[in-house]
Amino acid sequence: MSESVLNYLKENRERLIGKLEEFLAIPSISTEQAHKEDVLKAGRFVADYLKEIGFKSVEIKETAGHPLVYGEWLEAQDAPTALFYGHYDVQPADPYELWDSEPFKPEIRNGKIFARGASDDKGQVFMHLAVLEAYMKTEGRLPVNVKVCIEGEEEIGSENLYPFLEKNKEMLSADFALISDSGMVDKGQPTMLYGLKGFTGLEIKVKGPDRDLHSGLYGGAVKNPAMALSHILASLKDAEEHVTVPGFYEDAEELPEDERKLMNEAPGENYVETVGIPETAPERGFTVNEHIMARPTLEINGLTSGYQGEGTKTIIPSSASAKLTCRLVPGQDPQKIQDLLVSYIEENPPKGVTVSVKREPLSAKAYKVDPNHPLLKKAADSLSEAFGKETVFVRLGGSIPVVEQIDQLFNIPVVLLGFGTPEDNLHSPNESFPLEHFDKGMEVLATYYKEAASLK
Repeated sequence: MSESVLNYLKENRERLIGKLEEFLAIPSISTEQAHKEDVLKAGRFVADYLKEIGFKSVEIKETAGHPLVYGEWLEAQDAPTALFYGHYDVQPADPYELWDSEPFKPEIRNGKIFARGASDDKGQVFMHLAVLEAYMKTEGRLPVNVKVCIEGEEEIGSENLYPFLEKNKEMLSADFALISDSGMVDKGQPTMLYGLKGFTGLEIKVKGPDRDLHSGLYGGAVKNPAMALSHILASLKDAEEHVTVPGFYEDAEELPEDERKLMNEAPGENYVETVGIPETAPERGFTVNEHIMARPTLEINGLTSGYQGEGTKTIIPSSASAKLTCRLVPGQDPQKIQDLLVSYIEENPPKGVTVSVKREPLSAKAYKVDPNHPLLKKAADSLSEAFGKETVFVRLGGSIPVVEQIDQLFNIPVVLLGFGTPEDNLHSPNESFPLEHFDKGMEVLATYYKEAASLK
C-alpha cells in the first residue's frame, strides 16, 4: 500500500470522523414514510461525496421506492473492475428510551462511535469512500476501476434493487464485487467471510371453532387448535435438531473436512454466557460452529393463540398460528424447501381443524465462494497485516440477499470484507462501531484495493 495513502488517512482522521458523523446524523429510516426526504438526503450525501472524491460519473437513480446512488471511475487501464455495494438506509431507532445517547446525534465514548447506522451500514460504506478519497487526493487515481452502487432499501428487503441490477447488467458488469455489510467473529479478530446461508419461510394457521369456547363444556368434543399446531410443529424436527420433513436435506451440500477444520479453528461465541442458556444444542453429529455456518436450520419465529392476559381464562381458542423460517445451505432451493414443508403440513393435518399455509414471498439461495480463491486470499492477507493476527475463514448463518443476486446475474466472486463486531448492537439500541476497526479497516481496504489490481 502507498505510504502516502496511509498518511493521508491518519492526517485527516478527525475530519473524516466528522464527515462520518454528518452522514450518521441523517435519519434515513427507509421503512417509515415520514423519513422519505431523509433517505433521499443520505443518498445525496453519498453522491456529493463521490463527486468531491473525483468521480466524474455519479447519478442518483430513481426506483419505484427509494433511490440508489451509482457512480463509476474507470480510468485504471489493464486493471480489474470492482463493483462496490452498500446501503445508506437504516433501521428504526425505537425504543428510544433504551439509548444512552441520541441515535441520530453521533457520540464517541469508550473508543466507539454510537449512532444508528454506525456499523450497519453507513460506517462501513463510509470507510470505502474515505479510502477512495485518500487515493484520489494523493495519487490522483485508483488502483482498480470502481463501480459504486449504494442503495436506500436494504433494510426493507431491497425490493427494487434486483430489477435495477437486471436492467443495468452491462453498466454494472465487473470482475468482482466487494461488500462491507458484515462483521468479524470477535473484536480485533480478522475474519474472512466466504459463505452465507439462504432463507425461506412460511406461516401456518390452524382454524378450529368459529369462536373461543368454554374448555369445560367443549373439551373432549372439540379439537384444540393450539394443541393441533403444537403437534404439527413438533413433527417438523426431532429433539436432536434434525429436521424430519422428507427430502429436506436431499440437496444440501455435504460439509467437506477441510471446511470443518476452518470452521472449528474460528473462535466461537460463549453462548452460555452471552445469551443466558444452560447449554448449546447443535444438530447431532455437528459442532456449534458447523451447525451455525454450514447446516440448514428450521426455526419457529413466533407463536400466537388463545388468552395472553393476566391470570387464567379457561378456553379452547378458535385459532392458532406460527411463523417459521429456514436457513439454507448451498444446493438447497428455497422454492423446493417451501414446497416440501407445505406438502408435509397439508398432507398430514390433525383431525378436527383446518390447516392453511402462507408462503413467505422473500427468499434467497445460499452463497459460497472457494475460500482459496486468490481474491479472498489477498483480502485475508490484508486483514492479517492490519490487525496483526491470522485471519480466520468462516461462513455466516445469516443471509444477505444481494449477494445471491449478484452471483446469479454476474457470475463473479463476491468478497465479503466486513469490520463489524458482535458488540455492535445491530438493529438494537446503542448501535456502535469501534474506532479501532474504523482505522484498521481503512488500512485493510487501502491495501486490498492495491493488491486486487494485480489479479486481472
